Amino acid sequence: MSILFETIVVSFFTTVGTLLLAYPLAYYISKLPRSRQNIWLILVMVPFWINFLIRSYAWVIILRSQGIINTALLKIGIIEIPLNLLYNWGSVMLGMIYTLLPFMVLPLYVSIEKLDKQRLEAAYDLGATQIRAFWHITLPLTKPGIIIGSVLVFVSSLGMFVVPDIMGGAKSMLLGNVIHNQFLSARDWPFGSAISMMMIILSALLITLYYKAMQWDDENAQEPLNGSNIATSDQRWEGDR
Repeated sequence: MSILFETIVVSFFTTVGTLLLAYPLAYYISKLPRSRQNIWLILVMVPFWINFLIRSYAWVIILRSQGIINTALLKIGIIEIPLNLLYNWGSVMLGMIYTLLPFMVLPLYVSIEKLDKQRLEAAYDLGATQIRAFWHITLPLTKPGIIIGSVLVFVSSLGMFVVPDIMGGAKSMLLGNVIHNQFLSARDWPFGSAISMMMIILSALLITLYYKAMQWDDENAQEPLNGSNIATSDQRWEGDR
């Protein structure tokens, strides 16, 4: 149960970190000319063309005691002894964020690209600042991309075992590592199967909640605007002004 709790916590923070990095990147790509958008999207997809193990071991070379970062900091004189950048939860989440970043960027890019620009222009004409227009228009309208990317990253994080095994060492173990060890090391297939079923049920529950949330959002979007809603919107707008 403690490993299950750690897996959920690490998956949550991985999802949040991926979202914080992917949203500005997807927003920037959507604002570029079409020819440059294609180049940036290809660059986002390039890591998928490289073997997963090679990418993980590349981070080991970068973060280890004699790695690129520690060597550079020692030569500059910023540190006197190498930093402990590897085999901890921070390195595990860094590797998972790097691995799963494209799963968040692509849904966000699609949502931002389909955004109705006339609504933003109307908000600017009515005196809204860029921050206010982003918070009240861009962010709500791109919520489907946020939800899709978050579900993809979170579910993928739950079953991740290669990155924790390579970059986390023996101290960092997630649920995927337990399943891996039960099947290949302990040879306890019934227990490994039970944990696998628990992970499948948890993933199916998250996907079901996602579909329910999307249906509820679509129903609210199709709801007709009556007089009371208009009055409430006018009062809210006047209060904000």
